[in-house]
Amino acid sequence: MSTYPFTAVVGMDDLKLALILNAVSPRVGGVLVRGEKGTAKSTIVRALAALLPAVQVVHGCRFSCDPSAPDRGCPDGPHEAEARAQTRPAALVELPVGASEDRLAGSLDLERALTEGVKAFEPGLLAAAHRGVLYVDEVNLLHDHLVDLLLDAAALGTCYVEREGVSVRHAARFLLVGTMNPEEGELRPQLLDRFGLTVEVRASRDPGPRAEVVRRRLAFEADPEGFAARWRDAEADLAARIAAARARVAGVALPDAALRQIATVCAGFEVDGLRADLVTASAAIAHAAWRGGDAVTAEDVRQAARLALPHRRRRNPFDAPGLDESLLDDLLDQAEEDDPDDTPPGGGGGDGPGDAPPEGDAGGASETAGPDREDASAGDPAPPRNQADTDPGAARQAPRSGPAAETAGDSSGDSSGGDGPESVAAVAEPYRVRALRVPGVGEGAEGRRSRARTGKGRVTAARTPRGRLQSPHLLATLRAAAPHQRARGRAGAGLLVHPGDLREAVREGTESNLVLFVVDASGSMAARRRMGEVKGAVMSLLLDAYQRRDKVGLITFRGAGAVLALPPTSSVEAGAARLRELPTGGRTPLAAALVKAADTLRVERMRDPARRPLLIIVTDGRATSGTLDDVHRAAGLLSGTASVVVDCESGPVRLGLAEGLAVRLGADAVRLSDLAAGGLAGMVRDVRRAA
Repeated sequence: MSTYPFTAVVGMDDLKLALILNAVSPRVGGVLVRGEKGTAKSTIVRALAALLPAVQVVHGCRFSCDPSAPDRGCPDGPHEAEARAQTRPAALVELPVGASEDRLAGSLDLERALTEGVKAFEPGLLAAAHRGVLYVDEVNLLHDHLVDLLLDAAALGTCYVEREGVSVRHAARFLLVGTMNPEEGELRPQLLDRFGLTVEVRASRDPGPRAEVVRRRLAFEADPEGFAARWRDAEADLAARIAAARARVAGVALPDAALRQIATVCAGFEVDGLRADLVTASAAIAHAAWRGGDAVTAEDVRQAARLALPHRRRRNPFDAPGLDESLLDDLLDQAEEDDPDDTPPGGGGGDGPGDAPPEGDAGGASETAGPDREDASAGDPAPPRNQADTDPGAARQAPRSGPAAETAGDSSGDSSGGDGPESVAAVAEPYRVRALRVPGVGEGAEGRRSRARTGKGRVTAARTPRGRLQSPHLLATLRAAAPHQRARGRAGAGLLVHPGDLREAVREGTESNLVLFVVDASGSMAARRRMGEVKGAVMSLLLDAYQRRDKVGLITFRGAGAVLALPPTSSVEAGAARLRELPTGGRTPLAAALVKAADTLRVERMRDPARRPLLIIVTDGRATSGTLDDVHRAAGLLSGTASVVVDCESGPVRLGLAEGLAVRLGADAVRLSDLAAGGLAGMVRDVRRAA
């Protein structure tokens, strides 16, 4: 089946440039594509692989060794000096979200090792991607240790596999491309930093490009071969230009003036570490080769910094990647003024990246969405160049219309007054909170909150394997085999192990949970100007959930009812954005909030049954909408759910309503003032009620 042409994709010039710079020089370190669904992310990556030059490999080598310079440590080697070669297209390997560490890095065949004494290595996807493209869709949904392993291999160009005393290494040099939808959760800053470049993409809001996307997509679906043929010349020209830039990149000079500009820009943006400097230098060299130059210029540095720095500027987990390009220009000008004599001549040097998109030889045709399920729309022809436009967090702010706005507009006051129905309190500074855990031992996704049986951690028991043997328990295997040796004719002559004797280790580590926040935003919460403190506490709990790899959800209640402001998601940043814009005022529909929480947890249990929930209710316990019996009946719907009630009641006279709610729920009650770690030791306890 024909691949959708790279040169036929509409818009997204920055994404094209980032991919091509990596194709020119793998030292750039890969590209992370962030954007909303349906923006041709997958299509353009697959199209790029078709443009890469074919590679020669040693015939029969599972690790794609180059016949002219075979890997001396290749597990299939050593290869002869004149080994038979074969030519094949550059590989495109896709890493599924559910892949295991063994599938990614490769593994020993443990069953053969134990039953036959054979040390047989099975290559993983990193070996298959060598000298090609490794594409990871939804990279933010991978477990952190897999992302770390992947990025280590990409940085070192080598994959190391250690299994039961056997070490295997093989070359793993590939163009790494990861895509993600920020609404489903961010990558952690230390992992973001490992990607060389990042690009934000979003669908055009201009009807013209959108119509062209649909036109080309329908034409491709109607006649894939004919559509590809119309773009064949443009594809060939682009492939030839990439090949020429690859041949030229080793000879591109990096003058001291350009190096000084890179250092000035990275220091000016206060990025951590020196990886940003190294990546920017490599990308600037690749960009110079791409435009046909023989030395790096200020424009090369500018284009490289635009792609290398945005994701390295996050100062806290709730910051969205972005770059102030006016500051970038000021820093470049400052570096030139500091040392004008060393500035390389010829600012542009040929057709720069901003003026000549990769498909420039195609008669001005831009990129369009391809045949993938997510690629029904296109990116902007001219991506936004200011931080506000590229900040996805701004687009995810709480809406001013819909259910949330309806409750915000409720004019009914609470008995205790308040700041009015439209007041929005500022968020107090977050702090470190005490650990809140779900009791018992779960089997959910690996994380850092509650006890669970996971693939990592300390060994607590052994069991018969469920499917393929993953983590052998050698002592338990020998114990299982020992009673049968006489019957197998092996008494006194060594141990004979059958597949049925194999045992795998049961490990106990920690899991992530679903933390569902139910936040009281009624007038009684705002009466004593407490809402800023309450928001600070919830923001602190959100930060704790981020660090512990949890999913989060947010229910707010005020006025006429309760609203699911944030359905359960891995995007803690989205929860923070909703919280900042949360208005206060109106009555307190506590019963409605508990019913909404029960319904949300019921739906989520069907979607993700292994993930155990932790319900955190932040309220003063007042219920001025509905009756106390309504609250008690609603609390009964949450029976068996691990819960914590954060008591926000203040003042010299305390009614104890939040504590009463905690008793009804079987939850722990924690005063807002005691939520911080270390505050009033012993007052804040982990959740101890049985799951």
